[in-house]
Amino acid sequence: MSPIRIPHVAMSFLLLVTSCLSAPGAHARAGVSETERLHLWLDEQYAEELRFTPEELTSQGSKALYDRLNDYSDEGEQRQLDWLRRSVASMRANFDREALDDEGALSYDFWAYRLQRAEDSREFADHRYAFSQVNDPHVELPKLLINDHRVDTAADLEAYIRRLNGIGVAMRQNLERAKTAADRNIRAPRFAYDTVIDQTMRVISGAPFDDGDEESALWRDARGKIDALLQTSVISAREAHDYEEQVRAALLGPLREGYREVIAWLREDREQTSEQAQGVHALPRGKAFYAERLRYNTTTELTAEEIHAIGKAEVARLQDAMQGIVERVDFDGSLQEFFSHVREDSRFYYPDTATGRRRYIEDTEAYLEEIEEELPDHFGLLPKADLLVRRVEAFRERDGGAAHYVSGTPDGDRPGVYYLHLSDMRSNNLTDLQTTAYHEGNPGHHLQISIAQENANLPDFRRNLWYSAYGEGWALYAEQVAAEMGLVEDPYNEFGRLTAEIFRAIRLVVDTGLHHHGWTEEEAVQYMLDNSALPEGKVRSEIRRYIAWPGQATSYKVGMLKILELRHKAKADMGEDFDIRGF
Repeated sequence: MSPIRIPHVAMSFLLLVTSCLSAPGAHARAGVSETERLHLWLDEQYAEELRFTPEELTSQGSKALYDRLNDYSDEGEQRQLDWLRRSVASMRANFDREALDDEGALSYDFWAYRLQRAEDSREFADHRYAFSQVNDPHVELPKLLINDHRVDTAADLEAYIRRLNGIGVAMRQNLERAKTAADRNIRAPRFAYDTVIDQTMRVISGAPFDDGDEESALWRDARGKIDALLQTSVISAREAHDYEEQVRAALLGPLREGYREVIAWLREDREQTSEQAQGVHALPRGKAFYAERLRYNTTTELTAEEIHAIGKAEVARLQDAMQGIVERVDFDGSLQEFFSHVREDSRFYYPDTATGRRRYIEDTEAYLEEIEEELPDHFGLLPKADLLVRRVEAFRERDGGAAHYVSGTPDGDRPGVYYLHLSDMRSNNLTDLQTTAYHEGNPGHHLQISIAQENANLPDFRRNLWYSAYGEGWALYAEQVAAEMGLVEDPYNEFGRLTAEIFRAIRLVVDTGLHHHGWTEEEAVQYMLDNSALPEGKVRSEIRRYIAWPGQATSYKVGMLKILELRHKAKADMGEDFDIRGF
């Protein structure tokens, strides 16, 4: 397959402002352009492809295949790849790329590019850890049922219960993949085993799994949904009792058994892991796998050496800017001493109490409300979907865990949510609270993803697919735009913004250091501590995230630099006609 030039495809704004195999010619009629015909066909294809991922259907607000979960088996992944191969071959045979307009050509190239990525990724299927703190079906499946599976009818509730029973199957499918990989000496780091064991045990703790006073998250959710149907007279009291017993049977039967099997194997296999965590360079074909992960996550052909060098140059540039803040606040000491001051001084943290956690959320909401009034002056398109700020559910919360955004539904029925890990308030420094709100909310992830979802002029797959280099690159770019809007006035918050950006530059260095150059976990931790003011708890959590998720951490800065490059080019080409709102 001839390579597709990625900057034209995956880093374009048009591409990522982001199906029964019927005969493409079936749509041909007088007055329909080749692009319109292609987009109609692609919508059919994407609808068929989504049948491989019922969980994604639910996340998008659909109740199709509402009682099913994804097929996590190796055979299931192969079937989906075979389908995509046939789809791309059909597109190439039945559509004339030369007859497409720019938008249509972009859709054509993007659909073909997805196959290229899938083929490359399939070669290293065993290397993608089945269980870790970032690849986590053991918590994602309960989260799907609790947050995304709406129960409006008795049929919805019955689908919910069938999914509860199906979680045990999903756990065993992932476990089989983990065992197959282990037989080939491919294992997640030991700390990932420990995290998964802890999280998995929390899912099956509390009533009805034990006699404790606390209810498990799934039991509490299911009973709440049953009660809501009872209160609205959708079901009778007798039916409510029967459904509750079915939920209990599912939790204590297939679901618990699946989780116990995972826990037992992880405990048994744990001793086979390396006591000192290592990057993927230590795995069979590890460096080749890492090169594929860099291509996958950055959508470029940059090598590990090139990314490492870019990171070091950005760290140096940003430290110069940080030194300006040190002088602005009249701090008497070096930049490294200022890092320690910001990292250790209690004035930059809320107390590790319920009040401290509430204040952190309230401050975040206040910054998002403030910027919402300014958005029309800087962005020509604004999202319709609402945005909420929430603390991560207890069963999946981790000390120092990364804040993250979960998109709403395309129809706006479910809002986007900005989630915060608040179990350890000393991992949440106040200097970057404002900037992180902009990254996860507006004008970052919420704005970009919601606009893509709401854009009816794009084929459905371009409205919904996620590419880290663009999505994370945009969110990091959005942090800078918020500062350009004049909203980051406090010098310590500006230092926090620079900390957030240098954090992403450091990622280029430590991710390639860990997985290509063979750095130890402690070497990576020390590099991040030496070059930023991030709290040590957050640093250690982040470094472990990179170890378990090779390459993903490089997407942010690489993406941001490409967007800034495109903005510079647009300004140079358009001169006085350049409008930041249009860009």
